[in-house]
Amino acid sequence: MNMFWALLAMAWGSFSGSSVTSDQGVQAFPSITNNFNTAIIQSQQDQVVIDADNPPAKIDPQPDAPIVKGIYVTAYSAGGARMKELLELIDNSELNSMVIDIKDDLGYITYPTENKTLLEMGTSQPFIRDIDALMKRLQKHDVYPIARVVVFKDTILAEKNPELSFKNKDGSVWANSKGDSFVNPYSKEVWDYNVAIAKEAAKLGFKEIQFDYVRFPEGFENRADTLKYTKTDKSRVDIVAEFVQYARKELAPLGVRVSVDIFGYAASVPAAEGIGQDFVKISENVDVISPMVYPSHYSTGWYGVKDPDKDPYTTIKGSMEDTHKKLDPTEELKPIIRPWIQDFTASWLGSGHYVKYGKKQVEDQIKAMKDMNVDEYLLWNASNRYTPGVNYE
Repeated sequence: MNMFWALLAMAWGSFSGSSVTSDQGVQAFPSITNNFNTAIIQSQQDQVVIDADNPPAKIDPQPDAPIVKGIYVTAYSAGGARMKELLELIDNSELNSMVIDIKDDLGYITYPTENKTLLEMGTSQPFIRDIDALMKRLQKHDVYPIARVVVFKDTILAEKNPELSFKNKDGSVWANSKGDSFVNPYSKEVWDYNVAIAKEAAKLGFKEIQFDYVRFPEGFENRADTLKYTKTDKSRVDIVAEFVQYARKELAPLGVRVSVDIFGYAASVPAAEGIGQDFVKISENVDVISPMVYPSHYSTGWYGVKDPDKDPYTTIKGSMEDTHKKLDPTEELKPIIRPWIQDFTASWLGSGHYVKYGKKQVEDQIKAMKDMNVDEYLLWNASNRYTPGVNYE
């Protein structure tokens, strides 16, 4: 209770000491709620001990954020000609946000950075040649900017710093069947590298940091005892949750939210111990959780549907029911639910098992979320070609 009153006093001091006079001569004050939130966030940064089993009280560093409805934008699109078309889509629809790659799937930092620490560990590939001009452009179009940072899937960092990766018995850097390498979630150096990128993004003007690939490689449980890497006595689930908790502790004082992408089916199954993802533990430590609930990614039988890709409404509705069931018990720690939904055609599923996605399929997904009291969402299309004429309300 003493801590509560101390924080309230701090907030009130800031509130009462920063009054201004408007043009009409009336005293105008900043929100006492915002000042109180800021005081608690600062206190958490100074006092919270990172512990997966003890998430701190959740205070939103972006209480005035809009209801986010956004699209994924590659760094190549953000720095190229397609950005004009994507901004027109935002301007002429209910969409209001862009999730932009700031550290991409290979591990490249996608803009020119002068941060020596980042360049010593990683590599800049400036698809976005003028990041300041991009941020001004987003502000002009009233776009809520979210920086996507791919975390532990990082071929660039693994090859440049093998000691931070998983190594084969012969000392070579391990890679999966697609040639992608991962870095070690047990490494505090890896944590700090990604958080440093996120902090720079926050200073550039991004309002939220979205972390992706916050996990060990798929199937890691089958090779955990054969690969060489540094680890502690913490479980994989706890170490991943603690990275997220640490990132939020570091970033909240900068006034930015933290969000995490997670497999959609994580809401419907027990914790994925192999890759270190526990839907609840991660959700308790973020402001926003973004389950990737693409209907094409569910196999036959999910939610009673033979071909989930062909029935987006039922698939999304079922996934949202499971998401609420999983997160409702977290009460005040429950994050904003903002799913990734599908705006692409999954032809790889084979004839008879998919449909061409267009206006109806996208709107069916939106309706399913709305029927489950989920108002925020993000559209994924890897090539950034989004369906025209969709009603996004």
